[in-house]
Amino acid sequence: MVRQESTRSARPPARRETTRPVRGRRPDPRRESVAVARSRGVRRRWIAVLTVLTVAALVYLLYFTSFLGVGSVEVTGASTVPAAEIRAAAAVPDQRPMLLVDTDEIADRVNKLPGVASVDVSRSWPSTIEITVTERTPVAFFGGPGGFHLVDAAGFDYKTLSAKPAGLPELTLARTAADDPVTRSVLAVLTSLPPELRAEITLVRARTPGGVEFTLRNGKVVRWGDAGGPDRKAKVLAVLLTRPGHVYDVASPELPTVS
Repeated sequence: MVRQESTRSARPPARRETTRPVRGRRPDPRRESVAVARSRGVRRRWIAVLTVLTVAALVYLLYFTSFLGVGSVEVTGASTVPAAEIRAAAAVPDQRPMLLVDTDEIADRVNKLPGVASVDVSRSWPSTIEITVTERTPVAFFGGPGGFHLVDAAGFDYKTLSAKPAGLPELTLARTAADDPVTRSVLAVLTSLPPELRAEITLVRARTPGGVEFTLRNGKVVRWGDAGGPDRKAKVLAVLLTRPGHVYDVASPELPTVS
């Protein structure tokens, strides 16, 4: 029996093809940080530009236009001094930008009015200037050139009337002025008196700061002295006036006299 050997062509073993994954380039952290920094820098520049433009626009609107300009002037606290006179003295420019209005200068101008004791000027946004005045209040008067001069508690002669004012005591002093010691003493006495007693006084005189005396409506004379101890003197005087007499001396309330 003959073996038949099969002959096969010798072929090399087939090579398996393997596919390797394609690897992309790894991101470069340095390049990414540079790109982010550039982006942030651009944003910051735009923000800076917009901020500058916004500020410039606001400055232009507030300082160079009438967008927030003066539209009205309100006066409060005025009764004897006409509001129109106060507005005229204030001289606030119409439509002037509110931020450019000098409130101190306005106050100085209004304060020069004789009947004004003090003034406060403020801004009321968006377009109103408010002027609040405190008027002088008369506490006495004296006869002089041109008529009857009203005097406030500081001794300031601020108004002249043609007729004698009612309800105020008349001063008969050698000199009536805010810088006069006798005037200051007399006015200090008047402002320290109880209202009911002050209302009864018709005439006040003094030669020295400590020698103030006054005449009441009933003709009685009160020697008051200086401005010290007004409450004590008023109580003693109230008791003395119940006694008959013409001159009531309470300059020394510990030793009052009636004559």
